[in-house]
Amino acid sequence: MKSAEIREKFLKFFESKGHQIVASSSLVPHEDPTLLFTNAGMNQFKDVFLGFDKRPYTRATTSQKCVRAGGKHNDLENVGYTARHHTFFEMLGNFSFGDYFKRDAIAYAWELLTEVFKLPKDKLWVTVYAEDDEAYDIWTKTVGVPAERVIRIGDNKGARYASDNFWMMGDTGPCGPCTEIFYDHGADIWGGPPGSPEEDGDRYIEIWNNVFMQFNRDEAGVMHPLPKPSVDTGMGLERISAVLQGVHANYEIDLFQRLIAAAARETSGVDMDSPSLKVLADHIRACSFLIADGVIPGNEGRGYVLRRIIRRAIRHGYKLGARAAFFHRLVPDLVAEMGEAYPELKVGAHRVMDVLRQEEERFFATIENGMAIVEAELAALVQSSRTTFDGGRTTFDGGRTIFDGNTAFKLHDTYGFPLDLTADICRERGVSVDAQAFDAAMARQKEQARAAGKFRMAANLEYEGPETAFHGYERLEEKGTILALYKDGAPVNELAEGELGVVVLDHTPFYAESGGQVGDRGELRGSAGIFAVEDTQKIQAAVFGHHGVVKTGALAVGQSVAARVDEAARASTARNHSVTHLMHKALREVLGAHVQQKGSQVDPERTRFDFAHGAPMTAEEIREVEDIVNAEILANTATDARVMALDDAQKSGAVMLFGEKYGDEVRVLSIGSSKELCGGTHVGRTGDIGLFKIVAEGGVAAGVRRVEAVTGANALRYAQEQERRVQGVSALLKVQPDEVGERVAGILDNVRALEKELARLKSKLAASQGDDLAAQAVEVKGAKVLAAVLDGADVPTLRETMDKLKDKLKSAAIVLASPADGKVSLIAGVTPDLTGRVKAGELVNFVAQQVGGKGGGRPDMAQAGGNDTAALPGALAGVVGWVDGRL
Repeated sequence: MKSAEIREKFLKFFESKGHQIVASSSLVPHEDPTLLFTNAGMNQFKDVFLGFDKRPYTRATTSQKCVRAGGKHNDLENVGYTARHHTFFEMLGNFSFGDYFKRDAIAYAWELLTEVFKLPKDKLWVTVYAEDDEAYDIWTKTVGVPAERVIRIGDNKGARYASDNFWMMGDTGPCGPCTEIFYDHGADIWGGPPGSPEEDGDRYIEIWNNVFMQFNRDEAGVMHPLPKPSVDTGMGLERISAVLQGVHANYEIDLFQRLIAAAARETSGVDMDSPSLKVLADHIRACSFLIADGVIPGNEGRGYVLRRIIRRAIRHGYKLGARAAFFHRLVPDLVAEMGEAYPELKVGAHRVMDVLRQEEERFFATIENGMAIVEAELAALVQSSRTTFDGGRTTFDGGRTIFDGNTAFKLHDTYGFPLDLTADICRERGVSVDAQAFDAAMARQKEQARAAGKFRMAANLEYEGPETAFHGYERLEEKGTILALYKDGAPVNELAEGELGVVVLDHTPFYAESGGQVGDRGELRGSAGIFAVEDTQKIQAAVFGHHGVVKTGALAVGQSVAARVDEAARASTARNHSVTHLMHKALREVLGAHVQQKGSQVDPERTRFDFAHGAPMTAEEIREVEDIVNAEILANTATDARVMALDDAQKSGAVMLFGEKYGDEVRVLSIGSSKELCGGTHVGRTGDIGLFKIVAEGGVAAGVRRVEAVTGANALRYAQEQERRVQGVSALLKVQPDEVGERVAGILDNVRALEKELARLKSKLAASQGDDLAAQAVEVKGAKVLAAVLDGADVPTLRETMDKLKDKLKSAAIVLASPADGKVSLIAGVTPDLTGRVKAGELVNFVAQQVGGKGGGRPDMAQAGGNDTAALPGALAGVVGWVDGRL
């Protein structure tokens, strides 16, 4: 049974049991900053389990793409060397949100494995938490698994509930026991059943984990039964495929065999069991899916992890003989295998290939030098360790077996070799890297920001009341009742004048920050007080918190208020948000279909839009985007927003952003020629935007550009300010505004001519000074030594004078200084015959330290500076003696 068929059978089985098939979420958990990457099937349902979000279904099933290659969950170093470690994998899961519990979850798992997949029952073993008698009885009495194959796993970490069979979301919050299902690969493979001393062997392999969210753990560690116990399960597609295809290692399944064959094709590899081919087959999946979900190789966070994976793949390709970009050519093979199940991969294939190719070309330009350094260091280890090689294995006979940490850092800093890549190479030779020395070197450098990603509960105000009804699409004023008040994060019954707090209403016209649009501001006016709303944020998915301060009187829970949005701020925000949609479409038209939104911020002042693009926009491209958007504005077409089923929205051609969470019903915004899913507030007609002007364009990360733009009155003020500046310049130049460019060009030509004349005069001066200064040189042991001051000379003049003096004196050590504005410029020069004994870098540093500075450079020429001009005469006086001591 092929992997694709297994995936389909799993989803269809649970669909037949009343589960909603939910599409995989992005590998980038946009709404969960606590996670580096999506690493489990339950990630997209976390807020549902926590009670912060509600779905129109209580049963769900998914095939979730996952990555474990950074932060807490990092399997990278094992990939390629073990049977079941991957950077990317698919997690098949079924979920119950307060619906069925242990009995049904266990029954579903057993039915699927034994009746649909037809696995032999005597090959399946089960573990339960030691205290979970209910699960144990279901397995032994209801399902009928023999008691000797149902193993109770107790607490093994020194504390109650600290067990491999007790799952916790964090230190507090939902938790509960779990039951795991293992497959016995047979007696010909070493290993014992779970819980035995040989459990780490490969005979018994976990294929399914059923987590029962049964309790809520409070800060005191007390377990409280949940009112609606839930189920979270996971089964790795690669593992179950290996079982059903009758192979032991994941890399032997159909999907990997085809990718391994493709990797061998592109690298001319002949050993199909090579760990390097397995690395390439694994890494092309992780890299391609991460790029398809919007991650770009970079120097921090997710981009840094992606770059590490790509470079590890390139190194293994290099090991197989590849000397030019090859990795990107595996993408079409991956699309053929997985494109049907994950359409985003098929749609973004060309962009994925482009990003990978660019990264490959960049790294291939330096890998050879880096590998030479690694090999040289390893050769030194071989020499010092009296190493013998036996069949490709390295045996050390005492001596040094640690790769120098400073060298590892040089590889990282200069050649882009991440530490784990160097460690990967060393591990193949039986060498470990001095990580402590590497860390010390890294600490001396600017620390690379790597988001480690710790899974923890989001900070939310405690609220259990009704949801907030939002009326802000239709009107800007609404009567509401205060459902809750908060002060310093804690619930209160009243807020007094001058106190900061948060107000929750049953009805509101205030838009809560979402989708890049800032929250509304305005006021809540009641009979007893007025509350100034400075921001609106979501406490829960459908509960709005109005943040602000009591201006007069007081507010109390239960009071009625008139909620009024700041109309001017809302209108300006709506203009900026609406134009963002038009700009997004225009950017795709001008720059290409690869343009993908990477983030946005819309407020009353401007819109800021980040998008994927590999080069700065030209002035012509910016003008073209402005022309397209302003033409849409002039057309003055009506805006249309409709709520429809997600499937219907997809069929309508609405643009959807990968990584965003969408429910069964979505809001589709049609504005001008743009159609996107959006929950924000917008203008009634495109003409309401007034005017559009891009005011800034720049890079924010590798492959990501940022555009800032203004609209309406802000755009008018921007244009007026630009006009005022041009008029000011034209007045200074005494020409008409349309003549400013020509006049400035003429002035620049004059400046260039004067600069050339100045350089000529300085050169002439240097020549004459060189002749005069040469006569001041002192002979020391057959060489000439000169220390002199050139008043008013800049650094280029000092250098030119130095060259002339070296030519004239033939064998000399020279220091020239130029004091100006309280600072000293220094330059030292040594002729080639003396550099073996006198170094220019040391000489200039000797003088610089005496005048409050430091410096260095090549043995024949070096430069420095200082800020103590009064000490200069004494410092220069010591030059002859210093040189004499070295000659």
